[in-house]
Amino acid sequence: MHAGRFAGDNRGVTDIPRRTVSRTAKLAGLPLGVAGRAAAGWGRRLVGGDADQISAQLMAKSAEQLFAVLGELKGGAMKFGQALSVFEAAVPEEFAEPYREALTKLQSAAPPMPFGEVQRMLSEQFGRNWPSRFQDFDETPAAAASIGQVHRAVWHDGRDVAVKVQYPGAEEAVLSDLRQLSRMSRLLQPLAPGMEIKPLIEEMRERMVEELDYRDEADNQRRFAAEFDGDDKVRVPKVVASAPRAMVTEWVTGTPMSSIIRGGTQERRDEAGVLLAEFHYSAPARLGLLHADPHPGNFQVVDDGRLLVLDFGAVARLPEGLPRPLTIMTRYALQRRPADLMELMVEEGFVRADTAVTAEEAMAYLSPFTDPLGTPTFRFSREWLRSQAERVGDLRSPEFDTGRLLNLPPQYLLVHRVTLGTLGILCQLGAEVPLRGIVSHWQPELFADDDTPAAGS
Repeated sequence: MHAGRFAGDNRGVTDIPRRTVSRTAKLAGLPLGVAGRAAAGWGRRLVGGDADQISAQLMAKSAEQLFAVLGELKGGAMKFGQALSVFEAAVPEEFAEPYREALTKLQSAAPPMPFGEVQRMLSEQFGRNWPSRFQDFDETPAAAASIGQVHRAVWHDGRDVAVKVQYPGAEEAVLSDLRQLSRMSRLLQPLAPGMEIKPLIEEMRERMVEELDYRDEADNQRRFAAEFDGDDKVRVPKVVASAPRAMVTEWVTGTPMSSIIRGGTQERRDEAGVLLAEFHYSAPARLGLLHADPHPGNFQVVDDGRLLVLDFGAVARLPEGLPRPLTIMTRYALQRRPADLMELMVEEGFVRADTAVTAEEAMAYLSPFTDPLGTPTFRFSREWLRSQAERVGDLRSPEFDTGRLLNLPPQYLLVHRVTLGTLGILCQLGAEVPLRGIVSHWQPELFADDDTPAAGS
């Protein structure tokens, strides 16, 4: 609609749920709802219902409820759901479809903020005359995210732009979720006795609080846009204007990564996988930053074949590139040097000195990170990711005990999250990627003195 005719429709969600008690109640209701449906399903089985059909119905309804609640809560809860979405590829195929659909919706949609609230937020951020900055402004949101929603508009100079507006109450909601997570740390500790949970949660809190200020996000995006300006593989929209709770960028759109995952040809999947891997491994070396929110909703492929990257609220600052200890650890694992690997893992805090983890066990646990580098090309697949998840998640597996005893130092949290998230998307794509060549180009030290058999050879 034209900027001179703004008239808000206040139907729908009036505000992001921000009180701890209401958010906790919604989250607590999730397992109860799932359990209730399971009990009902068991009752139907007793009277002759088809077990497989009932199980499928339960999975579909549970997935729908889970991600509907996470989407409504937005904030940290929705971010948690978006992080989970990357690992849909690890869910057994017979259960995956309902989760796949629910997760895809969560990546790009949530209950919208009424336009009256959008107007109020823009007045607070850009002044009461904010409509004069636009030739046109679409009241209907084009996309929704964990702490804000996006509207398409036309800037006063005629450029198509995306206007990102933060939900009222987003800060309170995120902080509430993080307080709940902090309380949960006591419950999580017995499950991971070797991991220092509290520092990890504190690091997560600091990173998520950073995402609440769109001026930081705008600064991050400006740096990425400048570095990749004219790049033949990556496209980053330029920032037009920014404020603490709103920002305006160029409007650029393409084919969503989720669509390529669902229905792209194998050639298109492979191409998207190569672009994603190239972006992930090149950014730290090129500009000392790492895009740290890897889920399919933040990536598209534009018509000219480049990867469109969105949402720079979460960024890891790596002024020296990817941390050298991680590079050397991976090199030791590839070269099958368990003693050297263990020494470095203890030194960097991945293994506490008093923990009963052997060098061989630690090296075996790292195979998801080293297998794709052991051959010139690697076919990522749901089956491979599923086998890795089963290997480390099976109570009878030795890797399960190893995983419980390993630690994740807070300074490596975002790098670890991005690497796992990228692996998850590559497996969703089922892409064949020359990862060894990509990584060796941007991290030549990883393959220095590589004169011993690599993993998988």
